[in-house]
Order: sequence, then C-alpha cells, then structure tokens
Amino acid sequence: MTATADAEAAENGLTPLADYLGSVLRRLRALPPLDLDLTQAYGNVLAEDVVAPHSFPAFDQAAVDGYAARWEDIAGGGRGAGYVPAQSGGPGGRTVRLNVVGDLGAASWRPVRLTPGSCFSAAAGAPLPIGADVVVPVEWTDQGMAAVEIFRVPKRGYGLRRTGEEVTGGALLARSGTYVSPALVAVLAATGIGHVVVRPSPRVVIVATGDELVDVGRGSQPGQVVDANSHALTAAAAEAGALAYRVGICDDDPEGLRGLLEDQTLNADLIITTGGTGTGPGDMVRRILSRREGSRAGPVTFTDVALYPGTALGFGTVGAEEVPVVCLPGDPGAAMIGFEVLARPAINLLAGAEPVFRPSVRAHLLETVSSPAGLREFRPAHVAERRGGGYTVQPLNGGPFTLSGLAEANGLLVLGERVTAAAAGSTVDVLLLDRRR
Repeated sequence: MTATADAEAAENGLTPLADYLGSVLRRLRALPPLDLDLTQAYGNVLAEDVVAPHSFPAFDQAAVDGYAARWEDIAGGGRGAGYVPAQSGGPGGRTVRLNVVGDLGAASWRPVRLTPGSCFSAAAGAPLPIGADVVVPVEWTDQGMAAVEIFRVPKRGYGLRRTGEEVTGGALLARSGTYVSPALVAVLAATGIGHVVVRPSPRVVIVATGDELVDVGRGSQPGQVVDANSHALTAAAAEAGALAYRVGICDDDPEGLRGLLEDQTLNADLIITTGGTGTGPGDMVRRILSRREGSRAGPVTFTDVALYPGTALGFGTVGAEEVPVVCLPGDPGAAMIGFEVLARPAINLLAGAEPVFRPSVRAHLLETVSSPAGLREFRPAHVAERRGGGYTVQPLNGGPFTLSGLAEANGLLVLGERVTAAAAGSTVDVLLLDRRR
C-alpha cells in the first residue's frame, strides 16, 4: 500500500488494511509446542528442526525382484554395454548362466556372501549379499531356481539401493515451521522417528449472533435469516488447519453472549463471532465486547477498515484466559472475505505456519472492472495458467457479496484503495484459494 492510499483511507476515517492487519497479528503468538506421536502429527507444523537419527535405506538392499549378482560375472554376456536385449540369448546368441545358491526375502537378516559364478534370488527390499553390485530383474532371465540364465545385462549398480542413498544419518529432514504432510510422515518413520515436537492445531470456536437467525434446514423469510455463516466459517477454519467447533446461534442477549463466550474460553485458542459488528441499534456484539469490565484484560476493539466488502472488524481478547477473538460482519459474503483477510492469518500464526497469508500471483485481467474508491476490494474470480507461462483472471458475476461467486472462485482478485477501475488487459494481484479441483 502506498503512502497516498494510506492518506486517502485516513481521510475517509478508515484504517488502511495493511496497518490494521499488522497491529492485530503482532498481538498473537504461536501456541506452545507439543510432543506428539508421529501418527498424530499430520496436519500440524513442526516446532523445531528434525534430524535423521538413522540412514535410509538402513542397509544395502534390492530395489526390484530379481537375482543379486556380481556384475563382473555377467558383464561378458553383454560386454558391459547398458541394457542389452537378447535375440536368442545375449549378443551372438550367448546367455550368462549363474548358480542360484539361495533365496533372500525382506525378512532375511543373516549376512551371506557371493562367490564367483553364483547369485542369490532376491525379493525387493531384501538385504544384498556381500559382494553383490547388481540385481538382474526376473523378467530378464529364465527365472530358474537352481541355476538361472540371464538374457539382458544391466549396468553395474542397477536394481539396488545403497545405505543412506536417500537420507544419511544426521541429515536435516525438515526445518521448524514445516507442515507435516503424509509424505513427510513416511520419511520421518523410515529414518526411525516416532515422536515430533509440533505446534498444535488451534482450537477455533465459531459463534453466529443475531435474533433473526434460524438454523439450516428451512428457507429464510421476513424476520428470519438462515444461519449460513457459522457453517461456512467452521468449514473455512477446518480448511485452514484448525480444530473447528460450531457452537451455533446466540441471540442478541447481553448476558447470554457474555456467558457463552466466557464458557468457550476454556475450550478455544481463538473465537470467531459473526454479526453485530456495526453501529446500529441491534449490533449487540460491538456494544458488549467493546466495554471494559472491572480489571478484566483488554476489551475488543472494533475498527472501520478500508476493506470491501465489510469494513467493520473486531479484535481483542475475552475472559480471564485472554483468548483472542475475531469479530466478523453478519453478511455472509463479507464474513467470508473477513475470514480470509483476518481470521485465516490469525489461525496460521497460532499454528506456527509460514507464510500466514495465501499465496498470490500477478495475473492478466480478462474483463474491465470497477471498484469503490478508498477501499481495498477482494472479488471472487477464476484464475487459470496461460500457455507459455503466467496467469489470467476472470472476475465472477455478482461482485464480492455473492455466495455463488465465492463457491465457484479459485482466487480473489485484489483491487487497491486507489483503483476505481481496472481495464481488461491490465495486470492485477490475485490471492490463490485452496480448492480441491
């Protein structure tokens, strides 16, 4: 954001979005680390570097089913030249014949040694006999049991894996801040790690507020609005990696709201409310949470931010536990954008994840769009990669408030405070959304 944009936002009585996010995120700290069994670590973020205690593979082993042999015993059949296809045997009609002196499986453990002119039948994963430097795949042989004829000669070292070929003992496997993926779990387990120190997934409680709200399973009618927000935000928090819990609907009752939030501070690392962030007569969340009561730490501060849609956002702590609370607008589109802008980075920060913001790209705009002056707009859009590199972005119909647009979007087109119109063909910023498509 430029200094001019900051000045324009200030003139409108709005806080620049970048300033607001910086002030909020500086107040948050990653959750204390936790030692977890490896089977429970998936989805968390490492809290410390992880070093391999053992090499992987842990021993020389066969990589394919075949015959473990000395390459010098079979090289004559192919004169040592790569893969040699047989016509009737090896070159010149010759094959290589070796004695099979034993079978080795993945569970074999006694060390054995090759003698000249011999080989072992070896299953993939079996430890190699001493002296073996090649494994001939079974399909390149006559699959003999007492003796085997080899029709193709692989290069020296083919079909085997050496100790530490992939990971050596003492090597850095992953740095602090790394997301624990299924593949990383496999690497950790393979090198002998059973526990890791991680940041726990934040427990996030979602509360929808408003006398007008009714639960799902019916249609809205005058005086009643179906609660879409708490369901959508619970899903969004889970997508962000949180342990998300939907409390449900809370009426605009001051004591009821206070009691509900006080109860939830025992179960939450972050509370998200939706609705009541404005200055109207029914905006109970802002009225109640912005008050300081007794010696209780810090009220929730509500700020009008240069953000479109949904300028009114709240952040602070509640209860004696000083649990962070994020207050989002009641409009479903504004609540979802507010989650992306504020709540999702807060969840990532608590989880110790880096970076805390969505990845972004610069994209070629396919359609001219207009945007309100002095506000940073986040508009649902579809992003696609261009042939030859780069991206294109197509704004979706209906603007930022439409739920259908958000449901179809795989990106959010970002238009800055000074942008009132962006022409087709211009280059714009786009946040990339996680979509399993």
